[in-house]
Amino acid sequence: MNASLIVKLCIVLPLILFVDYIIMVLLGCATCLFGFGTNYFCNSYCIIGKIILGSSLVFFLFFILPDIRALFKMKKNGATAEK
Repeated sequence: MNASLIVKLCIVLPLILFVDYIIMVLLGCATCLFGFGTNYFCNSYCIIGKIILGSSLVFFLFFILPDIRALFKMKKNGATAEK
């Protein structure tokens, strides 16, 4: 497997998930500080979390797509035809 793909899977993916976690923690602390009720956490907070995780997934897929294409791209060197 390509070393770039391994680095992206082992370092970048956990880093993206950690940043998502920090964003959700800060958002939850801020909304608790401002006095939003449990209705907010059951509805809007879940939707915001899904949007953040979904956008992170799309970003990561576009980030590793060139490596995946290079991994599956096969170059076939054929013999030259002699006449």
